[in-house]
Amino acid sequence: MSVLTGRSADPPDPADPPGDLTALFREHHAGLVRLALLMVGDQATAEDVVQDAFTALHRRLPRLGADVRLLAYVRASVLNGCRMVLRRRRLAGRFRPEPDLAVWSAEASVLLSEDRREVFDALRTLPRRQREALALRYYLDLSEAETAEVMRVSRGTVKSTTSRALAALARKLGGTP
Repeated sequence: MSVLTGRSADPPDPADPPGDLTALFREHHAGLVRLALLMVGDQATAEDVVQDAFTALHRRLPRLGADVRLLAYVRASVLNGCRMVLRRRRLAGRFRPEPDLAVWSAEASVLLSEDRREVFDALRTLPRRQREALALRYYLDLSEAETAEVMRVSRGTVKSTTSRALAALARKLGGTP
């Protein structure tokens, strides 16, 4: 009898995801989309990145060990997907200049206050690693250890990166670090 499906030794049906994965998706999908949105800057791409991460996790689930923490795994996949999107954009930008279009739609402008928009714009100017550290630590409210696990760096690196990012944000926003 299979632990994942409750059936006999038949292989799991790919159309029937394990309960753990379904629960993980339902509980963390929105937060992961928000994380990706902070990293890539547009909702549709953020949703695609998260969907791709869950699809890849579902495909690799039979090969992953029992000790794999699925939430950390999918968070790391989302960050890697965001990095890939940003690399593609940077590469495309080398060959064609982007027009100066407004990033915020009229609806989003109404929903977001000017202060939040300033913080978001300042956050977007930070290096990728600093943005990731701040998004994981303060937006997703992860501990230093969890952030280090997702970013695949040491806790000390998380501390120093976060400190530098906060100081840079304070300078950009006119506050004191």
